[in-house]
Amino acid sequence: MTDTTDTDRTDEPQGAQARSVVVPTAVYKRVTVFSTLFAVFAVVGGFLVLDVATDRATAELSEIDPLIALAGLGLIALGAVTYAFSTRFQAEGMGNAKDETDESSNNG
Repeated sequence: MTDTTDTDRTDEPQGAQARSVVVPTAVYKRVTVFSTLFAVFAVVGGFLVLDVATDRATAELSEIDPLIALAGLGLIALGAVTYAFSTRFQAEGMGNAKDETDESSNNG
C-alpha cells in the first residue's frame, strides 16, 4: 500500500507548484510593478546601448565595439530574465487559468 500526502492529491503538477510563489496581494502588486518597470528599462536601455555600439546599425563589422555590444545584449537578457522570474509570483487566491475547467460563454 502506498502512502499519499496532501501534496500528491492536488490537481496541479508537482513542477508547477515548485515554480509558483504565493505572496500577499500588496507584495504581488509591488513585485509586478517594479519588476516590469525594471525589465522595460533594461530592454530599452539594452537596445540603446546596442545602437550606440553599432552606430545605428550602419557601422562596418570592424568598427563595432564588441564590449559595448555585449553590454547591450546583456541588458536585454537581464530584462527578459527579470520579467520571466517575476511571473512566478501569485497573489493569495489567484489560480492558474490553465488549471481551471472550461466554461461555456453565454453569448451565442
